[in-house]
Amino acid sequence: MAKYLFQITYTEAGLQEVLKEGGYKQREILETAIRSLDGWLEVMYFSFGEVDLFVVTELPDNVSAAAFSMIASSAGASRIKTTVLISPEEIEKASKKTITYRPQG
Repeated sequence: MAKYLFQITYTEAGLQEVLKEGGYKQREILETAIRSLDGWLEVMYFSFGEVDLFVVTELPDNVSAAAFSMIASSAGASRIKTTVLISPEEIEKASKKTITYRPQG
């Protein structure tokens, strides 16, 4: 499974829901959504500043990550930026790959 970082910024409506229902409810909502995609929520932190919530998940694939991001964003309570996370082991494997490549020019 692949890991993803979701950076969530609440809209005014989303922030009103957090104020009304609290942080635990937000975690419950996210866990339910991620589990429905056969993934799991690794860690979740609220923060100050431009991004309100950082969420690290493990999901089966990019399609699942895109589905989560699109569906959650379409609700209008937040904007989501998705980042694919790559482990040191994956970078090690990538650095050992041999490819055929010739730069233009």
